Amino acid sequence: MVNSFSSGEAVAAGRSVFWPAEFSTANYKAVFSDDSIWMAFVISVLKTVIGVVCHVFFCAMVAYGMSKSYLRGRKLYTVMGVITMFFSGGMIPTYLLIKSLGMLDTFAVYIIPALFSYYDMVILMNFFRDIPDSLEESARIDGAGVCRVFFSSILPPSLATIALFHGVSQWNDFMTAKLYILNESLYPLQMKLYEIIVQSQISSMQNPTGVVIATTSRGIQLATIVVTTVPILVIYPFLQKYFVSGMMVGAVKE
Repeated sequence: MVNSFSSGEAVAAGRSVFWPAEFSTANYKAVFSDDSIWMAFVISVLKTVIGVVCHVFFCAMVAYGMSKSYLRGRKLYTVMGVITMFFSGGMIPTYLLIKSLGMLDTFAVYIIPALFSYYDMVILMNFFRDIPDSLEESARIDGAGVCRVFFSSILPPSLATIALFHGVSQWNDFMTAKLYILNESLYPLQMKLYEIIVQSQISSMQNPTGVVIATTSRGIQLATIVVTTVPILVIYPFLQKYFVSGMMVGAVKE
């Protein structure tokens, strides 16, 4: 962060350590003057928010059903889920699957493949197991159906934990865009950062003596990293208490 607020010459000379040398906001002006950065920021926010809501809701539904011992085929589903934690189809079969589903170069590729995680489902399932059966029975006596019982009990601290896990994963993900997105208008902020890093490396190789060009690219790169990281740093303190309590769900038995 210190170097991102320093001039290119100060960064090249290594004069910025604990405080910006030759304070300058030129790097941030260069970042925010690019309209594609703003569009990439919007895409990152949308895919993070929509992805988290859909992921948590889907995992919670599966976890609620899996927490019931009377569910038919429960052991088979458990074995199938555990297998997916150790083995995957691989990059090429996954690409072919995404292509056959028509999700290449679409916003849906950020959401649908990441709808379910067996690990997250297990965390939520442990919470639902701790809900007393008498609570559900009393709700059913009052006329509540399965859906009403489900929606009235899916506000555990563990939901914030899953939301934080998946939110950080969605925000930092750039491989999905790199593999499945060709339309630059659908690039997230992380993919734009990747492009900036690659372009700065190409500029350095093409002009090895151009110190000013190299350091300017370096400054823009650092400024983009700060812009990418700040939203997570701002949100995390508000979710930290839920994160700690959610991690303890099912960990201690009395």
